[in-house]
Amino acid sequence: MTYCLGIATEAGLVFVSDSRTNAGVDMVSTYSKMYGFGVPGERQFTLLTSGNLATSQSVMRRIKKDIKTGASTNLLKMKHMTDVAEYIGDVSREEQERSAQPGINVESYFIVGGQILDHRPTIFMVYPQGNYISTSNDTTYLQIGETKYGKPILDRILSPQVSLETAAMCAMVSMDSTMRSNLGVGPPVELSVYDAGSLQPGRYYRFEEDSEYLRQLKKSWDKLLKEAFKKLPPVAWSSTWDRQEEDGSQEAS
Repeated sequence: MTYCLGIATEAGLVFVSDSRTNAGVDMVSTYSKMYGFGVPGERQFTLLTSGNLATSQSVMRRIKKDIKTGASTNLLKMKHMTDVAEYIGDVSREEQERSAQPGINVESYFIVGGQILDHRPTIFMVYPQGNYISTSNDTTYLQIGETKYGKPILDRILSPQVSLETAAMCAMVSMDSTMRSNLGVGPPVELSVYDAGSLQPGRYYRFEEDSEYLRQLKKSWDKLLKEAFKKLPPVAWSSTWDRQEEDGSQEAS
């Protein structure tokens, strides 16, 4: 399992991913699921992957090969972010068809975000079938992998107007919550923060298994959640609630 997240705000883009691919009693494997491409001053992209690891790595090899050989269609020649999303979808479908085997799920999902000169930054999620969706004012984030555990903080805090620092903190809390609830998601955790309009590689952080920051984040978030829980108003039933229920039961009988 894996968890990857992309957040789009007016200030820029935030990406976070874990690196765990297997988590058994006697086997833990890690692979980076975050990739960066770009030309400073012209374009910058970040890609996140989940799903079949062989397919994901085949797609990344194809993307790098197309760039290296100067193929007519490659990330460094495209004019719009929609072209980037369509290209990744096409490559993904081709790699899935090439490696398809009966009874084996070779599907992969991708998050790709970035900015091309004279266009605003945006993020897309590319499905195994090649179609895609994008972020918007109403949908500020996109997730792939183990998505459910990290949603609450995102839905409560994120908006297009939040700062990149707030978005990055939400991303890390979202990742911490997911790692807490699913052992298949784990460090190293990679975080990239891109400033809108910079067209330069984003600020990059990598937090290892023994990261002091990850420990402090978990400890602080746990403590603050418990303190907030203790301050919640008690369940106070209406003084007539039981009587209303009783009256309703009598009427029904």
